[in-house]
Amino acid sequence: MGDRYNIHSQLEHLQSKYVGTGHADTTKWEWATNIHRDTCASYLGHFDMLNHIALCENESKARVKFQLLKKMVQPCGPPHEKIDEN
Repeated sequence: MGDRYNIHSQLEHLQSKYVGTGHADTTKWEWATNIHRDTCASYLGHFDMLNHIALCENESKARVKFQLLKKMVQPCGPPHEKIDEN
């Protein structure tokens, strides 16, 4: 019984520490937003990927960085209104 409590508390700790791990109440919009933000952050963090994107789009690296940062604000649009189940 103690092991089960320990595993659940570790999982809850990871979910509170890392937003993208999700939980049972994560909506499709929240999950997609996390994936898009992680992808944009990865592109920004990997210099070679940023160079590749800039070359393919024929844009400067600064412009590509700016566009990726802008996409991170609301990558999937505004959140949907929640339907009250009561």
